[in-house]
Amino acid sequence: MKKPYEKPVISKLQGGLMNKVGRSPAYSRKVRTQIDGVTIDDLVARYGSPLFVYSERNIRQKFRQMYSAFSTRYPNVVFGWSYKTNYLQSICAIMHQQGAVAEVVSAMEYQLARRLNIPGDKIIFNGPHKPLPILQQAMSEGASVNVDNLDELYDLEQVSLQLGRKLRVGLRLNLDAGIYPQWSRFGFNLECGQALAAARRMADGGKLAVNGLHCHLGTFILDPAAYARQVEKMVLFAAELEKTFGFSIEYLDIGGGMPSRAWLKGTYLPPDLAIPAIDEYAEAVTGALSKHLRPGDFPKLILECGRALIDEAGYLITTITATKRLPNGTRAYVADAGVNLLFTSFWYKSNIELDREVGGVNETCVVYGPLCMNIDALDEGALLPPLPRGTRLILSPVGAYNNTQWMQFIEYRPNVVLIDPEGKVDIIREAEDLSDITRRDRLPARFGKTGAR
Repeated sequence: MKKPYEKPVISKLQGGLMNKVGRSPAYSRKVRTQIDGVTIDDLVARYGSPLFVYSERNIRQKFRQMYSAFSTRYPNVVFGWSYKTNYLQSICAIMHQQGAVAEVVSAMEYQLARRLNIPGDKIIFNGPHKPLPILQQAMSEGASVNVDNLDELYDLEQVSLQLGRKLRVGLRLNLDAGIYPQWSRFGFNLECGQALAAARRMADGGKLAVNGLHCHLGTFILDPAAYARQVEKMVLFAAELEKTFGFSIEYLDIGGGMPSRAWLKGTYLPPDLAIPAIDEYAEAVTGALSKHLRPGDFPKLILECGRALIDEAGYLITTITATKRLPNGTRAYVADAGVNLLFTSFWYKSNIELDREVGGVNETCVVYGPLCMNIDALDEGALLPPLPRGTRLILSPVGAYNNTQWMQFIEYRPNVVLIDPEGKVDIIREAEDLSDITRRDRLPARFGKTGAR
């Protein structure tokens, strides 16, 4: 078969690009033909492209690994599954089967947890926006609510009057643990006295009692020692609240933020070298608890894990639909998935694997998505060989935040499937069609039957 003609391109050679192990990456590439024993060809033939694929085996193994790291070092550990990370119902159900409670940050997420038959007393309610009706429901159902701001505090006092009883609530903190920029938007600042003032307001009002502390440092935190500093400050503040106001602090919720093995843009080292082991985080947290808690005092340690639990279980299969050369000579590909499905590609560089062996020399290229947006690029510096049309790329890890932040923009959202530990494949979210786009639209009668004129 005659090869298609491609106009030659002259590119400037650059020296000094040998990698640390002294081996040229010109012919190095990754190939993946299956996920958990199910071939890529079979997945695409049955469910189309693009396609999100989740490994149930990976999810359960990761949960057990992380829970064991903490529970073998501290006797009172609870994991809260962060709904905002991925609230596909099947993913949430697996986490709950493994023993996680629900951690939600909105009325929508609270209602989803209840739809999944999670009782109120197994729900942690965070977030800066909790309208009064959902606060009333959450408190009446026994949810653990962490107060974010003074207006919410006043609303909870109103709920206390409506329910005719004093309410036990958590106090959300922000503090300096050496992570910069510091996440100061959420909760009450510890160092400047906001948190102590909020606790005093609750004590003086007589309607609310602080029974726990919550603090979420941020996201993709690469320094386990930051959690040790966080825990130390939370333990000392808990002791101050107990001594000053007589509150009984039953839990310390240290939030989430632990990284997956994703490649954060701007970092030099690959994930295998840059990401600390989960045992380092567990040792830092439980070591600080052991050092600063009173002997025999074991308040509940809550972790609101998300990314670290689910990210590596998710894959996105996408197909190359076109190729071109940019004016500067860079090879560019068009894939059938873009930032509409992988919103996190703005911050993370996905691992790219091919579904087949492809010959030829690698070159730096751009992988664009299908959208009419110049910023729709999955990777602007991918090292790939000449890919024929129809080649499939398997991107990972993509399990965190993409199925909650994806957009219904220009393209339909695709099927999502879950492979169970025996290799059975289930659709856990059906691909959209036009009815999903239009079913909530309302066309006033005055427009009649539309059409071009």
